[in-house]
Amino acid sequence: MIVVQGLARQFVQGRGRSRRVLAAVRSVGFSAADGCITGLLGPNGAGKTTTLRMVAGLLVPDAGTIQVAGVDVVAQPQRAQARLGVLSDARGLYPRLTARENIVYYGRLHGLDEAAAQDRAETLARMLELVPLLERRTEGFSQGERMKTALARALVHDPSHIILDEPTNGLDVLATRSLREALRRLRDEQGKCIVFSTHIMQEVERLCDQVVVVAGGRTVAEGTVPELLARTGQTDFEAGFVQLAFGAAAAR
Repeated sequence: MIVVQGLARQFVQGRGRSRRVLAAVRSVGFSAADGCITGLLGPNGAGKTTTLRMVAGLLVPDAGTIQVAGVDVVAQPQRAQARLGVLSDARGLYPRLTARENIVYYGRLHGLDEAAAQDRAETLARMLELVPLLERRTEGFSQGERMKTALARALVHDPSHIILDEPTNGLDVLATRSLREALRRLRDEQGKCIVFSTHIMQEVERLCDQVVVVAGGRTVAEGTVPELLARTGQTDFEAGFVQLAFGAAAAR
């Protein structure tokens, strides 16, 4: 389970008279349960990516607490990160390495021995339909092929909690469907706690057990899709989201 409370983070831009303090996250809080997919929604600049980077231990919050499986991310970042698989918006694959080498290398960094890392690479390749790509260099991979490889790399140490920042960005229909199926299997067959951000309402309706709406750096709503529709009085989830994020007038 991931529990976030009162999260805040500021950034400083410029120097001297041009110096500005920007509040990227002001007060974000939510709970993401095991065996569930939690969607983090919000307009551009709402603080989604900054929030996920803090949950992943990549940024230190100015205020608030984050717990992953009962581990305090700020106090024990390495222990928390061992329980996390993170797929960020920057895929970060090594282009000169094959898909297998990328996955195995990341497994070794997480403390797996060579045999265990190779075994996990094979298992994940079958699950994510990566087998034909394993021995190819990732240079020249399509966006979908890169996404699958990056996801396998994030899962190589079998984390209990998975963080994905807009994972379907730039993917075609088939790659998006493949990713959705993989996330469902991770939730239903392995009981993973999955949190992902997206702008695509259809993904939320098809995948998410729980939805967190963030606007202006704050959590403005949390619940299931039916609960949020009931709260807004809308029948279309996109209209409901717009109302929650921007106000009732914008949803008309």
